[in-house]
Amino acid sequence: MTVTIRDIASDAGVSVATVSRALSGNGRVGEGTRERIAEAVERLGYQPNDLARSLHGGATGTIAVLVPDITNPFFPELVAGIQAVANERENLLLLCQTGEDPATAVRELRHLRRKRVDGVVLVGGLVPDDALAGAVEGLPLVTVDRDTGLSGRWSVRADHRAGGRIATEHLVELGHERIAHVAGPEHLSVAQERLGGYRESLEASGLEADEALVVHGDFGEAGGHEALRTLLRRRREFSAVFCCNDLAAVGALHALDEAGFRVPDDVSLVGFDDIHLAGYLRPALTTVRQPIHDLGRRAATLLLEHAVPGEAERHEVLEVSLVRRDSARSVRGRR
Repeated sequence: MTVTIRDIASDAGVSVATVSRALSGNGRVGEGTRERIAEAVERLGYQPNDLARSLHGGATGTIAVLVPDITNPFFPELVAGIQAVANERENLLLLCQTGEDPATAVRELRHLRRKRVDGVVLVGGLVPDDALAGAVEGLPLVTVDRDTGLSGRWSVRADHRAGGRIATEHLVELGHERIAHVAGPEHLSVAQERLGGYRESLEASGLEADEALVVHGDFGEAGGHEALRTLLRRRREFSAVFCCNDLAAVGALHALDEAGFRVPDDVSLVGFDDIHLAGYLRPALTTVRQPIHDLGRRAATLLLEHAVPGEAERHEVLEVSLVRRDSARSVRGRR
């Protein structure tokens, strides 16, 4: 026979509404009443049993991940890494999408607190404010890839500045001197790091850093397309483009094709991330590989094994690498 909330209410000597408030975490329930309900849940075998443990303040076996945009291929691969660890540890993973909106993130975090999740992996360049800081106060939290500006937190990210250098150095080694950059959003630390690596590489190579060759867009195809169109309208000579990520490179590739430029015969193109689609483009995209799956695995491992509010900050940086494909060519090989 299935045990219902009414059975719990009858056994504990309280109303159905009181049981509902205790189980959901919404509303005020006295500590003594909460204990009686927890005991009734355990005694009658109400499912899921994790609810009973959560009433006593124990672990629920549930973690959550907040991502900016689940349609961006980078984030499903990251979530897959988190999910793999959650499965190994027999944890349930909840997925939330913030759309880079701090208010949405705060609302989701408050819901997750009421669900008594054991911790949160937070992905995205959210601008920190008092509401966000309050929403994560006392909550085990690991941030991934993009700086949140929240102090006292653990984080895992790739070496974005090194990636910017690697991409640009590759183009310099191929003989390119006029290298443009389709940069990411100016408010995101990862975009600034990649831009910084690009500039450092040009300087180290003794090449002119022409700011007219830098156009800010976003991390999507449409942003890359429009940024490259803006670059073309400036009528500044360039023979290669380093894009802030692979999706922007897809948009840039389309804009170059529309304008009659062939890749890599006329213009070489390099992306960043190495999403699974990069190798299937025509031409296949040369790019900087982030260990996306490993980022997710490491974040989940830190969250479940180590992340405790109040402990000293810990920041881990994973290495990136260049993946050479067909979209970048030596200037000496151009026809």
